[in-house]
Amino acid sequence: MVTLKMSLSCFFLLQISLFLLFSFDPTNAHGLKVGFYDNTCPKAELIVMKSVSDVMKKDPTIGAPLLRMFFHDCFVRGCEGSVLLELKNKKDEKNAAPNLSIRGFEVIDNIKASLEKECPGVVSCSDVLALVARDAVVAMNGRSWGVETGRRDGRVTNINEANSNLPSPFDNITSLITQFHSKGLDKKDLAVLSGGHTVGIGHCPLIANRLYNFTGKGDSDPNLDSEYAARLKQKCKPTDTTTALEMDPGSFKTFDDSFFKLVSKRRGFFQSDAALLDNQETKSYVLKQTKNHGSTFFEDFGVSMVKMGRIGVLTGRVGEIRKKCTMVN
Repeated sequence: MVTLKMSLSCFFLLQISLFLLFSFDPTNAHGLKVGFYDNTCPKAELIVMKSVSDVMKKDPTIGAPLLRMFFHDCFVRGCEGSVLLELKNKKDEKNAAPNLSIRGFEVIDNIKASLEKECPGVVSCSDVLALVARDAVVAMNGRSWGVETGRRDGRVTNINEANSNLPSPFDNITSLITQFHSKGLDKKDLAVLSGGHTVGIGHCPLIANRLYNFTGKGDSDPNLDSEYAARLKQKCKPTDTTTALEMDPGSFKTFDDSFFKLVSKRRGFFQSDAALLDNQETKSYVLKQTKNHGSTFFEDFGVSMVKMGRIGVLTGRVGEIRKKCTMVN
């Protein structure tokens, strides 16, 4: 009996030890870890970084779409590269309405080709997206972070899933919080990741309702600063479907924290940006980033990007390592 009790005690101690080991080791999250390719493809991250740097020297505006591409991948089926797949019938995520304005897919394809040349069948397309997002931010004068890698690629892409799963620039705060929560992201992550709108452009159709017909009575959004609204109206006429505007005027190619200053002044470009002021927690975060020496955005962004990068990942033997990002093997 004593021996049995001792055996059971040892068994439970072992279970507790294993629980602690796997619960608190950050490199074990979902099978991802920083430096996953250190042994199998040591030059992988260097190849990605140099490629992004070279591309952005030629076109500094490509950084924002490359960052956005990772967001749009992770929010549909998880971070498994489904946004890169192409179907002959065009019913893929690339052709979903929210993705039609994304560009830079050829950048991903070229980087993947370079990686296949260096170490065939090793680096996944989904990891390329994660690394490119980080390196694009750095190239736009943002701060680096340790990117967890080890993802494998999915084999499915669906236009309807992209249309229904991606947050909309027209969303209110309740909808945004619900969507982020469904992906395991909290209100702080929502505020932090919205800060990605400090770079890039938006098109007139996405703000036309805020300017000309917010409640269906030919009015403007009362939460939009009137001077800013007047300025936007000069550039965006009601029927304009092509004009692009800087979301962060004056620094739309620089990754900084000025987005939060704009939102605090009711000059957020999208309705979803303005919505951050409609919740106490997200509003508090926005205002904190506007104070001198109070901004934590750069550090927070890396943390939230790592957290987002864990959504629905495929690891181990699940999925595959695509040879080409546009098609399954």
